[in-house]
Amino acid sequence: MKILHLDSNHPLLINQLRKIGFQNDEDYTSSKEEIMAKIHLYDGMIIRSRFKIDALFLEKATNLQFIGRVGAGLENIDCEYAASKKIELIAAPEGNRNAVGEHSLAMLLSLFNKLNKADREVRNGKWLREDNRGIELDGKTIGLIGYGNMGKSFAKKLRGFDVRVLCYDLKPNVGDENCTQISLQELQDKCDVLSLHTPQTELTKNMVNSNFIDGFQKNFWLINTARGTSVVTKALVTALKSGKILGAGLDVLEYEKTSFEDLFKKGETSNSLQLPEAFEYLISAENVLLSPHIAGWTLESKEKLAQTIFTKIKNKFMYL
Repeated sequence: MKILHLDSNHPLLINQLRKIGFQNDEDYTSSKEEIMAKIHLYDGMIIRSRFKIDALFLEKATNLQFIGRVGAGLENIDCEYAASKKIELIAAPEGNRNAVGEHSLAMLLSLFNKLNKADREVRNGKWLREDNRGIELDGKTIGLIGYGNMGKSFAKKLRGFDVRVLCYDLKPNVGDENCTQISLQELQDKCDVLSLHTPQTELTKNMVNSNFIDGFQKNFWLINTARGTSVVTKALVTALKSGKILGAGLDVLEYEKTSFEDLFKKGETSNSLQLPEAFEYLISAENVLLSPHIAGWTLESKEKLAQTIFTKIKNKFMYL
């Protein structure tokens, strides 16, 4: 079986595939068109998010049996068309769920304790204790939208706190000992913190908009380590200004490229182009914490993701 690797990953993935007899070719620089010209030569393909795998691409992949996506989401792949071509799609949400859970908790605690603000002030010679008085997580109600691998990981991390954890999910009966499943309306009525753990779908795009935010009974905190397209940034900024949203931890932004690799064009920086007004507000807001889509991006998760993909490929295809 011949496999084409389009993105670099932990070396154990190629090493272990090689040990079980698979041929591995690497191409991390060719254009999409150049890859399309040779994809018919391969039985498998390993990607992260370099470019979209659309129907036109898949039409050229006449021998492709599987696509391994070293990550959780499959939104950059035309899944319906791949299924019609009997191409197996293999993702690895198990590989970075712990990292995402820890990052979500880190963002929440940092916001509650104003750590980013306090750190910046001390570095500038300011010692403002009262201005940086925080709040405690104990006694709060945490609402999760999406209770799959990532949501379950975050709920597990919250077990050490005296909190109530609730979730809303389209699938029935997903609640467990760490989280009680309720309706979306109940979640909006009860939670002090909202954390998103949903994939990118047509249902989740622009999900957190003005009407959605106004539906919450309490002023609340927002954590998003899922997908940037789920939150309408202008609506978020309006809610931050009014105090409806008390603060936000955002690992993802709607301005990201589909590859998740950058916000800007090559050679550009935040100082060399006109940024959206809403984004300018997020950059300057003291109650907003930003990170560059790294919630699942730890040293450990890099290895776990590769190991998960290898194991799934081996179990499915080694004896064909």
